[in-house]
Amino acid sequence: MRNWNRRVGVVVAAFCLLVVGAGHGYAQDVRSNYMPGTDFSKYKTYRWVEIPGGIHPDQIQDQMIRQAIDSALAGKGLSKVAADPATLYVAYQVAVDQEKQWNAYGGGVGFRFGGMGTATSSTINVGTLVVDMYDPPSKQLVWKGEATKTINPSKNQEKAQENLQKGIDKMFKGFPPGAAK
Repeated sequence: MRNWNRRVGVVVAAFCLLVVGAGHGYAQDVRSNYMPGTDFSKYKTYRWVEIPGGIHPDQIQDQMIRQAIDSALAGKGLSKVAADPATLYVAYQVAVDQEKQWNAYGGGVGFRFGGMGTATSSTINVGTLVVDMYDPPSKQLVWKGEATKTINPSKNQEKAQENLQKGIDKMFKGFPPGAAK
């Protein structure tokens, strides 16, 4: 019986470590890419455009996203204009999927003495924000940023805004490409 308790304790401990380690996978994943050879110093103004068939959230989240991107671009020296001529077109789209999240905790007197742990699952929304920038004369994509686990239709509006801003800040950290850091 004692060996059985020890085996159960080891299995539960290993499971809890796996779950805790997997929890770190829920951090935002941010990447960007750009067209090599693009002279980003020529871009001084931008305007918003729509991607045909692109997915957008409700009006509130749309405004939150646009304001966060506007703020990031203003911080990089770009000015927003309402109409052409603009030297850069900016568009975005989102995707929200659901994933299982496991939460585990130990109980009893500890794993060593045969204590048991509990694991529960919950469903979380995992949102991806994609920002595209186009050169108007050539109609070519010149920069793309993607942040996963950034869009979260949360009940806590402040937390959702904070998460969005964090993703946007990471996305534009190295923008424009080749600029002095």
